[in-house]
Amino acid sequence: MQRMALDDRRSRADRARQIADLLRRQILQGSFPQGQLPLEATLAREFDTSRNAVREALDLLREEGLVERCPGVGTTVAAEKYPHGLHRLLGLAETLHEHGRVTNQVRTMTMMEPPAPVSRRLGLAPGEQVVYLERVRSLNGLPLSLDLTYLVRDAGEPLFDADLANNDIFALLEGITGQPLGVAELTLEAVNADTHTAAALGAPRGAALLMVERLTHLADGRPVDLEFIRFRGDRLTMRGHLRRTPEEERAWP
Repeated sequence: MQRMALDDRRSRADRARQIADLLRRQILQGSFPQGQLPLEATLAREFDTSRNAVREALDLLREEGLVERCPGVGTTVAAEKYPHGLHRLLGLAETLHEHGRVTNQVRTMTMMEPPAPVSRRLGLAPGEQVVYLERVRSLNGLPLSLDLTYLVRDAGEPLFDADLANNDIFALLEGITGQPLGVAELTLEAVNADTHTAAALGAPRGAALLMVERLTHLADGRPVDLEFIRFRGDRLTMRGHLRRTPEEERAWP
């Protein structure tokens, strides 16, 4: 009997995660325009499951900060997540222009001799200096990311006189170099907020963040911009389009 009870709880927990995944998608797509989710009984019928499984699913979303649950009110959307596309090389203001105004708080900007791994990524000789830039980027006054950026000197030095508070670096770099940006190498992983990042983003220490490492090249292939971007995981969601290519066209590492 103990084994059967354990299996029942595990099955319900599995079902709750499945329901939470589907509801999360609907919330992020704006499927509940008034911010009110259906009643538990309605969701149980829609997903052909028990109210207990639905209740556990909603509790999972509440723990993520996506919904609030109040007696007599029901379940409501608590926070909006903004979509960040991965299929085009765009600055944050270009990406989120439909959702409001992106502003940048410059915390640090200086010339420095970078660590050796940065020099190698940017194709620089040992001892060659770069422009180092640290910014908190906000949408409508709400902090979204902490960006640590290393720029090759000839492209980055003119930025000391630029309006960095209200402009994407990508657009400024294209104006400075006289050529468009080309491709970027990108790595995405989950990290926890350290004390410094948490304070900068107004997030709890240890909060889940989306960490993006991006090396951006000019159209001629020259690397100019290496960034380490920590996004608040509760305020941003990454989206993209992937296409499977024929076997012979795939480039394997």
